[in-house]
Amino acid sequence: MNRTNLKLSTLATAVALVSVMASCQNKENTPAAGTTTKPEAGSVKNNEPIVYVNSDSLLTKYEYFKDLKVKLDTKSKAAQTDLGSKQQAFQREVAEYQQQQNTLPADQRAATEQRLARKQQELQSYQQNAGAALQDEQAKEQEKLYNKIADYLKIYAKDKGFKMVLTYQKGNSAILYADPALDVTSEVIVGLNEGYKADKK
Repeated sequence: MNRTNLKLSTLATAVALVSVMASCQNKENTPAAGTTTKPEAGSVKNNEPIVYVNSDSLLTKYEYFKDLKVKLDTKSKAAQTDLGSKQQAFQREVAEYQQQQNTLPADQRAATEQRLARKQQELQSYQQNAGAALQDEQAKEQEKLYNKIADYLKIYAKDKGFKMVLTYQKGNSAILYADPALDVTSEVIVGLNEGYKADKK
């Protein structure tokens, strides 16, 4: 396969695209006019309009993603092993023919070369189909991951009264600075993992 190793960084990109808008009702416990309060890191107030999730931390601590990575890695390695064994068998066949070709009649040489050419084409088709199947599965798993996180964040944001949940990823984010007090990553990871644990039962 041209690239049978699945790039799980694309899953991280899928997570980085999660930006969920949720409707929220005005809360009565907003600060009085003229007063300002600065929440401490990790103590996000329910009436904050916008919060964010660190997608790097989310992916390293979300159990569903960890299991998904193992699953895709296993399938990728199995596909590589399978393709490798087919390629070695074909190469052996070619080597055997090359050793015998001078002793074979012309018609038998032509028939063998045609058969080997067909096998080579079949091997190339197999490689392309296997690669496409892995990419297709990866895309489906990316969509599932995106939906799991997005669905959870819709409910989470509504319950907390947040108007928007953004994602931050080091080196790949539109957010240049965010107050650590708006970081809800730990809470989101706990919620996602609890949901995943319940789904596995």
